[in-house]
Amino acid sequence: MTVLRSLLLSALLGASVVTAPPLHAAEPLAAGAADPAKTAVAAPAVQLAGLAERYYEEQARYEPINATVSGDNRFDNLLPMNILPSVRARQFAMLHEVRDALARIDRSKLTPLDLTTYDVLAFEVSNLLRFESFKDYLLPMSHMDSLPVLLANFGAGDGSQPLVTVANYQAYLKRITALPQWTDVAIANMRAGIKQGVVQPKALVQALLPQIKALAAATVDTSAFSAPARALPASFSKGEKARMTGAYREAVRVQVLPSLRKLAAFLETEYLPAARDTAGWGSLPDGGNWYRAWVAAQTTSALSPEEIHRIGLAEMTRINAEFTKLAPKLGYTGTPAGLPRWLTQQPKYRPFKTEEEVLQAYRALNARILPMLPRLFATLPKAPLEIRAEPALSRDTASDHYTAAAGDGSRPGIFWAVIPDPAKYASTRMTSLFLHEGQPGHHFQLSKQQELPIPKFRKFGGNNAYVEGWALYAESLGKEMGLYEDPNAYAGHLMLDMMRAARLVVDTGLHAQGWTREQTMRFLVDEAGSTEEDARNATERYMAWPGQALGYKVGALKIMELRQRAQSALGDKFSLAKFHDAVLADGTLPLALLETKINAWIAQQAK
Repeated sequence: MTVLRSLLLSALLGASVVTAPPLHAAEPLAAGAADPAKTAVAAPAVQLAGLAERYYEEQARYEPINATVSGDNRFDNLLPMNILPSVRARQFAMLHEVRDALARIDRSKLTPLDLTTYDVLAFEVSNLLRFESFKDYLLPMSHMDSLPVLLANFGAGDGSQPLVTVANYQAYLKRITALPQWTDVAIANMRAGIKQGVVQPKALVQALLPQIKALAAATVDTSAFSAPARALPASFSKGEKARMTGAYREAVRVQVLPSLRKLAAFLETEYLPAARDTAGWGSLPDGGNWYRAWVAAQTTSALSPEEIHRIGLAEMTRINAEFTKLAPKLGYTGTPAGLPRWLTQQPKYRPFKTEEEVLQAYRALNARILPMLPRLFATLPKAPLEIRAEPALSRDTASDHYTAAAGDGSRPGIFWAVIPDPAKYASTRMTSLFLHEGQPGHHFQLSKQQELPIPKFRKFGGNNAYVEGWALYAESLGKEMGLYEDPNAYAGHLMLDMMRAARLVVDTGLHAQGWTREQTMRFLVDEAGSTEEDARNATERYMAWPGQALGYKVGALKIMELRQRAQSALGDKFSLAKFHDAVLADGTLPLALLETKINAWIAQQAK
């Protein structure tokens, strides 16, 4: 996927339409939006509100998958075509227009709430513009981010794209019939990438190929893309059922499957042989600067790769000291780095026989956590949380993850547990993992954000360092809840924390220091206690998503630093519940802006 989509994601008629016509300054803007030229004399707050609305509407049209994931279903029939250089250029031109219009607004006359919107919008647009010179469109897919796989999972009807009404079914049908056009552009881009030396590593193509081949090998009767027609709602009339069934079968037979077979053949016969043997982004043209742009975007900081590498090593040392103290309670006598791997080999920590047993264990954990939350937060989110198993198509390469609730309340937040084999699913990391993905991690933060009276680009957007930093920080709250009195659960917390620390070392090692895939895997096994399989999956994730893994620890360390600062400054006046509400009060913020906000909150609380 393009960098614009990947940064905005961790979710806007006619069968031939792939993306809505992008808006231009000379064209009418969406309802509620404002043309900067026409609002030059308007009050700064009005100018800002119009610009924020315009930015959201245009980005939603360029990135309709993001809109769908956010619960904005107006664009569920569209695909993102900004992998086309001409469309990408128009999107960047729009971003320049927004930045210029923002600079013309008198910031000194804005209220505190509007000042935050101004600063977040300025940061977000500048963040996206830093990638304008890099050719991300030549890398349109990987095993971690593949539009065909994402659309196939949407076909189950239980994810981000609703499949309930006739209109829902028509939207998804139009979306999948646009897939051949997207696929043709992706192939053309990858061919151009081969000529320019901008290609994926061989290992990532080898991981992607089975996913695409599985989709391509399906029949009309078994394809995930025709699944909606095999589960039509009882509310549909007989005529609607017949029409939908026929339309889906025809689209999958004539358009979708031939396109997927073409893509699979291209990946196997042309792209894989041309894929690179190197692992890191630094080996791409101008890859060093490209990676530094990723680091800045994903951490919202000025930290260099070298500084982040050192932070990671220091954190690993700290966590190993905790492993050493914990080991006797578990009956372990080996080295600290061997403890995580030893735990995975203990049969008593693999108690599950079925997928449902794993899901029930998570539901029981959620029920235990819920009564504790009012002690840690002054306000709670309204959206419910559901726990589901990851679909079969993507569970071999996916990590446990969260999908945000729809903003209109039509869809709950969902924690997706990846359970390839229930008998091998260990209980050790479940508590910390659920605190991260569920509540009070992603579900808590993102659901509360959707309730805020803020512009839509903030309500449904975010940056990696804050979002993942909060979720990692939320794992530490297991101590306040008493959940880590169980040595197995605390070991799981340390294992996950060690992985986030090791990510700082290996991500920068891969992309800034020339580490190989094998060198990275060996470090994770020898120094972080990973299994060989986990080390391979993690390494290939970091290869596909440069810098993404850095945001977790960088963000969590900042939040913990601010908490310690507040406790030190306020003493008996410090309230953990109020601190948490202050951190979440404005939704996702760049870390520097979060620090400014918390410093002001500390000063206010001290009065």
